[in-house]
Amino acid sequence: MGSSFGNLFRISTFGESHGGGVGVIVEGCPPRLDLDLEEIQRELDRRRPGQSHITTPRQEADRVEVLSGLLDGTTTLGTPIAMLVRNKDQRPGDYKDMAVAFRPSHADATYQVKYGIQARSGGGRASARETIGRVAAGAIAKQLLRKVAGTEVLAWVKRIHTIEASIDPQGVNLADVESNIVRCPDQQIAGRMVERIEAIGREGDSCGGVIECVVRQPRNGLGMPVFDKLEADLAKAVMSLPATKGFEIGSGFDGTRLKGSEHNDSFIPAEDGRLRTVTNNSGESIVIRVAFKPTATIRKEQQTVDSDGNATTLAAKGRHDPCVLPRAVPMVEAMVALVLADHLLRQQGQCSLW
Repeated sequence: MGSSFGNLFRISTFGESHGGGVGVIVEGCPPRLDLDLEEIQRELDRRRPGQSHITTPRQEADRVEVLSGLLDGTTTLGTPIAMLVRNKDQRPGDYKDMAVAFRPSHADATYQVKYGIQARSGGGRASARETIGRVAAGAIAKQLLRKVAGTEVLAWVKRIHTIEASIDPQGVNLADVESNIVRCPDQQIAGRMVERIEAIGREGDSCGGVIECVVRQPRNGLGMPVFDKLEADLAKAVMSLPATKGFEIGSGFDGTRLKGSEHNDSFIPAEDGRLRTVTNNSGESIVIRVAFKPTATIRKEQQTVDSDGNATTLAAKGRHDPCVLPRAVPMVEAMVALVLADHLLRQQGQCSLW
């Protein structure tokens, strides 16, 4: 009912922002895969709150506990892998005003209308804290893709508010991305982005932007005809993340300004037998861009209504990101990796010879 994703490589996340903990159950991971648990923890460290002064000051170590599915703590058994991260720094009292007033552009009102009840503290399942399970599962998917297919998934911040970087998707590496707190590989632009987030945060406001992601050496043949096209599943995956508002792949909307003769990717011979193209408008190396809206919870006073429909105002308290993008980079990578891992298993299952 909405908390599970994938077909053969399938995840189910659980938990609320201010409950006892959050986590994920991963089903369908092949057996005998040696996992690096420290790599899973590193991905969670990239996502966790309190990692810099431009993120929420909530202090959570986000230490992952693997409860099942591994032999000797490293090798997959082929059975469900359960992972849990316990919440330590809950402050539900920060949300007492929001219990009677809906945050504009937040999921508070939507959950109340749909279910007649909501986990008001921190947004419950609508909180970005839910993505801990996705990132942990995505770290497993990344290792599977790398070891089986040599595939790499890497994302970075391309734009914050109106400040945009021009990044070569084929030249960027993880060290470049992690070299600054905003996760933009262009150091000069990154400094301006940080300054913009700081300035907007001081006003009690928030800003959004765009994350770009590249998939290098994707396995040929991924994706299913008609409804389960790889592009369609990638779009669904990243658009399920909190605060997402737009998706582009390849040339995206800019491609609509080209003629067919300008946009078509001409095929060329390749010694390794892979399909090769002169240009990359349609996706030899997959490049996607994801738009994130400004954080909904802000300290500025806004017009809203209470749970009885009466007009009121709200200036949110609590600890919130003035910009979600630096922490959303590993979330985008995780969702892309989960789609690719699922389609890799589906391709293997349908098209391999026996």
